[in-house]
Amino acid sequence: MASNQLISDARPVDSGPPAIEVSGLRKDYGGVSAVAGIDLTVAQGEFLSILGPSGSGKSTLLGLIAGLVQPTGGRIMIGSRDVTLVPPAQRDIGLVFQSYALFPNMTVAGNIAFPLAVRGINKCDIKARVEWAIDLVRLNGLENRKPSQLSGGQQQRVAIARAVVFGPRLLLLDEPLAALDRKLREEVRMELRRLQRKLGVTTILVTHDQDEAMSTSDRIAVLAQGVFQQIGTPAELYRQPANRFVAGFLGVANLLDGDVEREGDEAVLTLDGGIKLPLPAGSRLPGSRATMLVRPERINLEPATDVRTGRFGINCEVADVVYQGEIVRYTMQGPSISTNLVASCQHVVPKFSPGDRVCITWRPEDGWLLQDGEK
Repeated sequence: MASNQLISDARPVDSGPPAIEVSGLRKDYGGVSAVAGIDLTVAQGEFLSILGPSGSGKSTLLGLIAGLVQPTGGRIMIGSRDVTLVPPAQRDIGLVFQSYALFPNMTVAGNIAFPLAVRGINKCDIKARVEWAIDLVRLNGLENRKPSQLSGGQQQRVAIARAVVFGPRLLLLDEPLAALDRKLREEVRMELRRLQRKLGVTTILVTHDQDEAMSTSDRIAVLAQGVFQQIGTPAELYRQPANRFVAGFLGVANLLDGDVEREGDEAVLTLDGGIKLPLPAGSRLPGSRATMLVRPERINLEPATDVRTGRFGINCEVADVVYQGEIVRYTMQGPSISTNLVASCQHVVPKFSPGDRVCITWRPEDGWLLQDGEK
């Protein structure tokens, strides 16, 4: 797959000159491409997440942009400046690591002041900038504490303040919330998004956490094996994924394989078990093999005995029921489908139990044909 394939037409936040532009960027290790000649444009003020599993090349890509890793080929532009071979300290980048990387012998104020001091800023300006940064991340009153006296969330806020205190052109975040527990991670990521919007700094986040990417980003770039699979808004990637990998990596994916056929004036997907499913308007021509995606929350469940004659539906048996508070998640199986199907319903209490016979339906427009569906 070429690196520029399966990329959305979603427009970045700012239609002006890009904050960063990567062209044909490549990094090889012993003949293996960790980053395989990718292209990427990030707009001024945009929050972009690079999302992918372990080993996808996302941390290598961030290291290339930061200057911590030397490329095998390609070019990196920050604004109008070619920084491909420029040392990290000269790229005007703020960088936040998963490990925080705070100086244990320095106070909160000392850690935040450090990047200003090494840039030769005078003491009066340093004091004012540190006070501004501490207020920005809401750490007032903790200026004189050492990192060991702070919680994990507070330490991460210090790391963020240190990364933005000198006004960088670009903020890079390398799995910054991975070390936090779930509740604290949710709080800090909302704080991170607030700070990014307030500052307007162009931000690139590397993460394997889909919830983190979905809740913070203007756009998401899904990376696998050193190649972008798709770039788009969170809604585009979730509702209209380009391929099986994106569909499965972002949320739960019900995937149904079959043949596209003509049924009167409409196109249908005939599953291998003979069930005919309505296809959304503009679907591919009859005679082709295809894969339909239906997200769990788009599925309607009703007792099998309530299905009216002539109405499409898949009869299944409930295999598992999981109560999750806001939703009830049902897993279903049946002889006419080759895979288990999952439905997420907003039931106050479960309406069905394992062993119940049900029929699942959805609106034709809630199905989506994948580009890499079976041929």
